[in-house]
Amino acid sequence: KVFMEGNYLANYVQSVFNTLVESGVKVEGGTLVVSGDGRFWNPEAIQIIIKMAFAAGVGRIWCGTNGLLSTPATSAVIRCRGKGMEPFGGFICSASHNPGGINDDFGIKYNCENG
Repeated sequence: KVFMEGNYLANYVQSVFNTLVESGVKVEGGTLVVSGDGRFWNPEAIQIIIKMAFAAGVGRIWCGTNGLLSTPATSAVIRCRGKGMEPFGGFICSASHNPGGINDDFGIKYNCENG
């Protein structure tokens, strides 16, 4: 349940944005992919990430319908090259192979532009 407490998720997301900016990644005006595998707390987490992304200056968010995209699908979308809207990366909400749920795991990872 730690992942739902306080600013646990927000701190992680902000640290990723800080690192991207410090590394010269064009976050402002860029395209970010945000999705998850539909497990417990994904909808809430995705909304937090999207709000923080726009606050950080991200110009476009690509998100699966109802926030749903598998990890391989999200990676493929991140690698998408089209009409100058190439994503600089994406957040994937997934506990991978671990059980998900309020008493189990919630996972989040950031994938850079190569998916």
